[in-house]
Amino acid sequence: MIIRPEYVKLDQQPRLADYLLFPRTDHTPPPPGAFDRLIPIKTEKGLEIQVACRFFPDQANWPWILYFHGNGEVAADYNYFYRSYHARKINLVVADYRGYGMSSGQTTFQSLAQDAHDVYRTVREELVQRNYSSALWVMGRSLGSMPALELAFHYPKELRGLIIESGFASVTRLARQWGLPVDLSALLPLEEQCLDMIRAITLPALVMHGELDHLVFPEEGRLVYDTLGSSKKRLLLLSGANHNDIMLVNPELYFKALEEFVQRT
Repeated sequence: MIIRPEYVKLDQQPRLADYLLFPRTDHTPPPPGAFDRLIPIKTEKGLEIQVACRFFPDQANWPWILYFHGNGEVAADYNYFYRSYHARKINLVVADYRGYGMSSGQTTFQSLAQDAHDVYRTVREELVQRNYSSALWVMGRSLGSMPALELAFHYPKELRGLIIESGFASVTRLARQWGLPVDLSALLPLEEQCLDMIRAITLPALVMHGELDHLVFPEEGRLVYDTLGSSKKRLLLLSGANHNDIMLVNPELYFKALEEFVQRT
């Protein structure tokens, strides 16, 4: 069965991007040992743009997490957090979106999914060229759950697992919950397409969500968990955690869950 969520339907909703997408430029250089890769992409209008991702390697034989960050964040923000992954013997590469960080162009909902494939292929090439471990997990936080789910669906034989943090099944559901001025009837087919895609994902999965999340309700994380077709999956609700402090409220529990998931899959 061919499943292709029509994310362009979101872009056809006037001002929806104004409510949900908050690009931020940032040219902070990488810390010692880290490096950036600029990925050339040709847009739907034939324009040449670049999407950036930042690699935070430590040991060449350690596994990798390809991380799609949340809204309003940029890859350079993880200059402050990558050591927590290294402490668990995990290498990290963080992808930006169009208009975020050092990336050019303008983000659309469709480009979030489309560009993820170019990012994935480039990351794979980089791992091979530098003789890094090929063991790769994909992770999406909040807005980043869209490209992460996209890759988990399309590359089940190449990826080792899927991690969703503070994520959601469909933007349609968020628009409904937040009372955004959109034509929900036009977006209902997209919601079903997204759910169908999640059902078809069979990768081992870890879903983490803050119990006090007031932006993306915990029910959204539970829906992703319940809908996933994975036979090996775990739902972790972090007590006392909200949307933007889920990694900070109980970092030991958070990173232990990541470490154990990577080790077991």
